[in-house]
Amino acid sequence: MFDVSSSKVAWALILVSGLLEVAFAAAIHASNGFTRLVPAALAVASGGLSVYLMSLTLAFIPIGTAYAVWGGIGAVGTAALGLLMFGEPAAPGRLLCIALIVVGIVGLQLQEAA
Repeated sequence: MFDVSSSKVAWALILVSGLLEVAFAAAIHASNGFTRLVPAALAVASGGLSVYLMSLTLAFIPIGTAYAVWGGIGAVGTAALGLLMFGEPAAPGRLLCIALIVVGIVGLQLQEAA
């Protein structure tokens, strides 16, 4: 489906797949326990596509790094979604932990570039 021919393309796909993880989480929330068909179908589609795209990057990015960055993007994006759209609390400790995840994601990317 996609020709992953460089590490730049692989990193772009990791970003897209991480954002699809956020869509997956939002769709699960909207599906009300998979009782609503359209959000449930969107959850399955976005989750599956997210994993597929992440798997395409493994020729250029080590699995540990790819999975950690992919999961980190999904975690930070979903936490931000919760804060911005679902009224979850923005306690200082929680924001600090989210920031630490971002630092970890950036650190892993910089290590792969070195």
